[in-house]
Amino acid sequence: MADRLRIGLLTHSVNPRGGVVHTVELAQALHALGHDVTVFAPAGPGQTLFRPLACHFEPVPVSGDTDGVAGMAAQRIDAFVRHLAPRVAENPFDLLHAQDGLGANALATLEERGLIAGFVRTVHHLDPYTDERLAAWQLRGVLRARAVLCVSDLWQRILRDEYGVAAGRVNNGVDLERWTARPDARDATLAARLGIPPGPLLLAVGGIEERKNTVRVLQAFAALRSALPQARLVIAGGASLLNHDRYRQTFDRALQASGLHAGEDVIVTGRVDDADMPSLFRLADALVMASTREGFGLVVLEALACGTPVVASRIAPFTEYLDDDSASWADPLDIASIAQAMEHALDPSRAALLRTPPAVCHRYGWAASAARHLELYRASGLLPARQPETV
Repeated sequence: MADRLRIGLLTHSVNPRGGVVHTVELAQALHALGHDVTVFAPAGPGQTLFRPLACHFEPVPVSGDTDGVAGMAAQRIDAFVRHLAPRVAENPFDLLHAQDGLGANALATLEERGLIAGFVRTVHHLDPYTDERLAAWQLRGVLRARAVLCVSDLWQRILRDEYGVAAGRVNNGVDLERWTARPDARDATLAARLGIPPGPLLLAVGGIEERKNTVRVLQAFAALRSALPQARLVIAGGASLLNHDRYRQTFDRALQASGLHAGEDVIVTGRVDDADMPSLFRLADALVMASTREGFGLVVLEALACGTPVVASRIAPFTEYLDDDSASWADPLDIASIAQAMEHALDPSRAALLRTPPAVCHRYGWAASAARHLELYRASGLLPARQPETV
């Protein structure tokens, strides 16, 4: 192709968090369009990306020895700078795109040193940091970008109104070949490995975090159990760079007070292998996404594609792409509302609506997302002039 691009995508982790999954899927889609794509992510000894790629992956070496979240952030920003500086000096990329504040700060430093002309940044969501260093890095990672992208109308408005940044809107996507309601032999194997018995199963993905609203989800589940005593709650994932220990202690106290039994009524899996996630969605009778704050909520599309009904907070960004047919709505601050939405989602009629992927899944494809990214890359002014087609 005449304008084959060398694109570097930076993400903060090798673990399957939402922004990292977005990076991986975008990289694959850009690669499928014929571009030369490399994904960069910090990785400790023995770590690698959660999913093999058809394009290039380069681990950015980091150690596990850091002092708190700010120390970890400083280490990873510095690691990106040290790893990328010789790479961009010897063989420049046509475009560098950071998917979070760590990569964006590293690219801002490389720009200050005259090693790159600028960079693109995607904002999935921003955090209310109280640490001054983290807050400063977060702001710098937004304001120094030549072009800012976001995945929801909500964050487009926040960036405009609170930061004075005109962000381009891009979509997430869902791979309907990977995320499917078709049963697989691995489904039963996973259920046995995690100790999931028969009975109604509610699934929360993203670990135990305040913005995931895990404590209220637990309390709502405890209320639901009076009507559905055989129901189980599985809380999966949670490989986060941030420290959620204090909230985990609150969760543990709430679990003890609820009278529910850890490992039986409530199963906390920790990290789940990427290859097992479609099976986990198929095992679940409903996904509970009662978050108080989200960038988009990519797992919602993945669950729906697997035929799993969804409980979602009646807040943006969920209200931007879900409707009454694709979500059982909950007020995330109201335990009774969450419990009622759980019961609604478990009604057999909800699963019947999802025998084939709903329309919302067909509206969000990674090929279309990649094409939109290329459009915004070209609008950024960072790309070389397009070359004419050769015969």
